[in-house]
Order: sequence, then C-alpha cells, then structure tokens
Amino acid sequence: MAISRLRTQRTSPLRETLANVRQGLLGLHKALIVAEQLTFERIYGRVDSTGQLLQLVMNDPWFTWLHPLSNMVVRIDELLDSDEDVTVEDVAVLLTEIRALIRPSETGDGFERSYYEALQRAPDVVMAHCEMKKLLTLPAV
Repeated sequence: MAISRLRTQRTSPLRETLANVRQGLLGLHKALIVAEQLTFERIYGRVDSTGQLLQLVMNDPWFTWLHPLSNMVVRIDELLDSDEDVTVEDVAVLLTEIRALIRPSETGDGFERSYYEALQRAPDVVMAHCEMKKLLTLPAV
C-alpha cells in the first residue's frame, strides 16, 4: 500500500506540472548560458571546455546574474524529491516567483535587465522564453 501511495504521489498532476516547468527552465537556462558564452568569448576569448564553462557559470561575475534561475531549478528539484505531498499552494508560489523572475526590463537592473539584453541578442533565448510563458499559463491542476 505504501508503494502504491508513493507512486501516486510521485505522478500527481502537480508534480507533473513542476516537472514540465523544470524542463522549461532548464531549456531557458541552457539558452542563456550559450548566449552569455558567445558574448563572453567575443570579449575574453574562447572557453576551451565544458568544465571551464561550468566553472565560469558558477564563479565568474559575468554569469552571476543567472544564479536566480539556477536556484529556481534547485527549489523545484527539492520539491520533486521530497516525500511530502506537493500542494497547490507550493506550485502556485513557485509559478508566481518564476513569472516574476522571467519578466525582462530594459530599465531594470540585475536579472531583469540582463535577461532583457539576452532576449534582444539571442533568438534561442526568445524561443525558450516563449516556451516558458506557455508552461506558466497552463493550469497547475
């Protein structure tokens, strides 16, 4: 009976919504990293390996603005990995925070300004943004 409950809990519509949003965020995150890598390389030279890029993404100030997006993926992972039930409130809070996070602003600062700039120069970022917007308009249940 416990296995049946766990299986049901792991495949609930709320968990499915979170998993889909997570995949969308990962796609957006990847598109943003590629866009930033291209700009970084124009200024500082070629990034020689995936390991070097990972170190840059984690530690270089150039990529720091991407950390809120990374942190959002981690929060979703923690919720999906939890044995606790995912509630409508949990999902609603996360979706609201993600909507606010991916709101670009030409006049803003931090993430919103850098996100706006990435959208202006990288078509793949625009496509990933559109996919995220679609995911965020779907009903949570």
